[in-house]
Order: sequence, then structure tokens, then C-alpha cells
Amino acid sequence: MTARPALALVSLILIAGAALLIFLTLLGGAIDRNPTNQFYFLEANTEGLGNAAPLTRWTFWSTCSVNDGRNVCPGVRAAYPFDPRRNFETEDIFGGRKYYLETRFMFAFVIIGLFFAVCALFLGVLAIVSRIGSFLTSATCSIALFFQTVTAALMTAAYVQGRDAFRAADRTASLGRYNFGFMWAAVACLFLATVMLCVGGVTGKKDKTYSSRTGGRKFFGRKKSTRSNRDRGSFIDPERQRRMDKEDDD
Repeated sequence: MTARPALALVSLILIAGAALLIFLTLLGGAIDRNPTNQFYFLEANTEGLGNAAPLTRWTFWSTCSVNDGRNVCPGVRAAYPFDPRRNFETEDIFGGRKYYLETRFMFAFVIIGLFFAVCALFLGVLAIVSRIGSFLTSATCSIALFFQTVTAALMTAAYVQGRDAFRAADRTASLGRYNFGFMWAAVACLFLATVMLCVGGVTGKKDKTYSSRTGGRKFFGRKKSTRSNRDRGSFIDPERQRRMDKEDDD
């Protein structure tokens, strides 16, 4: 029995975990339900800034005020950018094209990454039964890994800089530990799954080659043994014939 099925099964669990973490991050700010209403990228003191609430949280979908530690989002819009100057319609705070583009592209990349992660999850069934399935699933998973890594990098760049900018303006700010943890954990899961699927494909090939070689040796061994017996028989028969002829002469 090869190690491929076990590696493929573990990889499927990792891919499913990554897809779930990405999906939970996407739900933050979109659905007012526990626990997703506690998921956000950045929380900052925005009191006195244009139309902002005293405390604001940024999600994929909106800027949300905070009530009893939970997000209160008045409306949702896909790919909502992190750009405080634009968000609050004021010139009294930082902002600009850099923050806007980083977070807009982040939303697009996370959707693409989730799509390929789900595709890899379905293709992973083939990885259990064939080497080609392992390599095909690994290729799909690596695409999901690429887009998820870019998403996590853009998230880190935009919101860490934003947090530092708020603090530089003497305002409290903190990163959302759930969203950051989920996004980077998804990267780790997809990376491990990609490596394990590749190892499973290569391992299956080695096991198949070894089995074929072992079977070949047994086959040739039997042929040699049969031929040897036949040869021995060909030597024994003439000898026996000579003895019988000698006894007849006597």
C-alpha cells in the first residue's frame, strides 16, 4: 500500500480548513451574526473625523461602528476600500491611492484564491486514487496559494501601515487578530497541502516502479528455475538410457 492516499486525505483536510478560514474572513462585516460580527482588519479611534463613529472597524464590506465589542455595519458594499480620507470625507486624516488600491485588489485576489481552493478540494478526491490526480490537485492548490499569499501580503501592508499612521496621529488603533490569524493560517494550510500532494504523487511513482521491478525478478526467477529443471531432465534421461542398454547387454 502506498502513502499517497494518506497524504491526499491530509491535504484535503488542510485545503478544506483553508477554504473555511477564508470564507469566515469574507463573512466578517457582511452578516450580523456571532461570531462573524467580531471579525475585522483594523479598529481605530476615529472620533471627530468627518462622519465617522467614535470607534471604527474596517472589513471587506464596510466601515463599522462598535457596540458591545461587535460590528455594527450600516450597509455593505463589495471590495470596500481602506482609505480613511475617502471613507470619512475629510482631509483631517491620512489616506490616498496606495491604501485604496491595496485593499481593492486584496478583495479580488481573495475571491480568486477561494475559487481555486474549492476547485482543489473537489479535485482532491482524484488524488486519493491516482498520481495524476495528486499532481493536478497540487497545481490547482498552488494557484490558490499564490493568490492567498498575495492577499495576505496586501492586507498586512495596508492595515499595518494604517495602524501605525493612526498611532502617529495620537489615536489608538489595533489589528483584528481573527482576520489576520485566519488569512495567514490559510496560507500555511495551502502551502502544506501543495507540498504533501506533490510528495504523494512522487511517492506513488516510486512505489509503482519498485513493485514492477520486484515482480519482474520473480518472473524471471521462475523462468530460470523451469529451464533449469528441463535442462537437468535432458541430462538425466540419456544417462538412464545408457544404463538400461548396458543391463540388456549383460
